[in-house]
Order: sequence, then structure tokens, then C-alpha cells
Amino acid sequence: MAGSELTNIKSPRVKAARRLTKRAFRDRDRSFLAEGPQAVREALALDGVVVELFATAEAETRHADLVAAATAAGVPLLRASGEVMAELAQTVTPQGLLAVCRFVHVPLETAVTPGSTLVAVLAHVRDPGNAGTVLRTADAAGADAVVFTDASVDPYNGKCVRASAGSLFHLPVTTGAGAGRVAQHLKDSGLRVLAADGAGELTLDDVDLSGPTAWIFGNEAWGLPEDILALADEVVRVPIHGRAESLNLATAAAVCLYASARSQRTAPAGVRRPAPAG
Repeated sequence: MAGSELTNIKSPRVKAARRLTKRAFRDRDRSFLAEGPQAVREALALDGVVVELFATAEAETRHADLVAAATAAGVPLLRASGEVMAELAQTVTPQGLLAVCRFVHVPLETAVTPGSTLVAVLAHVRDPGNAGTVLRTADAAGADAVVFTDASVDPYNGKCVRASAGSLFHLPVTTGAGAGRVAQHLKDSGLRVLAADGAGELTLDDVDLSGPTAWIFGNEAWGLPEDILALADEVVRVPIHGRAESLNLATAAAVCLYASARSQRTAPAGVRRPAPAG
């Protein structure tokens, strides 16, 4: 059991967890917060990721299975008052469970290998909700990895973690590499690099997606800069058949990733596109 209840928002344990809402402290401590039962469940499925678990008395009862799993894994359980949980949580209505977790990302060379067939790359994506949703979509589409370039949002941002709905803990995530290095490694690993951009000359219907593919997605407001578009083998747009001006980033990513996933799953067995020349 957690023992006495934490009620002081200024206690050292609470302050240490609270500071993880800021990127500088996350980077320093190599730790972040995962809020809510779904995120906590997925985090606990990975050995050694959860450092400690805060839970209100109500949540401890409601989610007894998660508390038991944490206890069995040797994770310290800290019972928190509603006031303390409100101080730690980054949502309007906290669900009463919050885990302090270790970073889970891996090096680029580990995340993307010659066996990878579908990869999502986020370049200059600044909105954490969009980024987390793309991560979740990539997971659902069966992607092998998600790459956050050095100019993109922190995947451990609280809103990004929540938007990923646990997918942050499901597939390899790599961060920090520049777009040029990422593109070259993707090509060296045998993936065709496609940039999703509304100004692309080719549409999604024009491109053979049956082979190993990496999609680069950019900032929703201004798209991908020219230097990143130049890194791609092709620049592809999602066709707009109605009167909408455009699709938002997460929706466009879903269309592209699922188009690739479908093509790859319906391609003849053993077919693999060779790495592009050059």
C-alpha cells in the first residue's frame, strides 16, 4: 500500500514530479509524466520504464489491477490527495493516476533498419496534439518506427503523450537527429522517402506504395521547407476532391500511412522495392 497520503503540493516528491512538465527538466532527468490509466497501463507493460506511480484513493480502488501490476513490478506507489493530483496533472479533469517514466526513445540506427517497411517522420511539427496523434496513427497502421527530427516538438510533452494514447510505448521512437541525417539513413536502409505536401506534383493515387516507405510530415501551418522537400525521392499530395482547402496534419498522415499499409499488405509476397538510386 502507499501508506500515508501526500497532501502537500510543496513536498519534495511532488515538486520533483511537477518539474517534469518543463522540457529542460525532462531532458535533464531523462524522465517524463504519463497521465491516465491507458498511458499507465502501456508504460507498465515495459520493464523498468515506470519509476513511481501517483494515485488518488479513488483511482487506487477503481484501477486496482494497475496498482497491483505496479506493486508487483516494484514500482513505488504514492497515494496523492486530489489537490496534489491536480497540481501534477496537465488535464482539466485528472483521472487520478500519473506515472513518472523513463525516456523510451532509441537511437535512429536502432529504430530504422534494413528490415523496416513503414516509417513516419515528423519534421518541424510543433503542435504536440498533432504529433501525438500521428504517433498513434503510425502505431495503428503498423509502422516500424516514428522519427522526431531535431526541429520538432518533444514527444514527451504532456499533450503529445496523452494524444498518443499509449502508442508512445508501443513502437520505436527516435528523436534529435537532423532531417538530412534522417533522410540519408532512411535511404541507406532501403526505404523510399516521400514528403507529404499540398504542393506536390504527384498525388497519392499516382505513387506505387507497395515497397518500404518513409513518409515525412511537416508543420500544419506552413508545410515542409524547401531544403527538406529536396531530401525526398518524391513530393506527394493527398488529392482534395471536395471544396476543403486542405486536410489537417493528423488526417493527412492517417491517409498516407494507411495507403502505404494497404498497398504493402496487398503486394505479392516477397516484393520489396530496391533502394532508390543515388
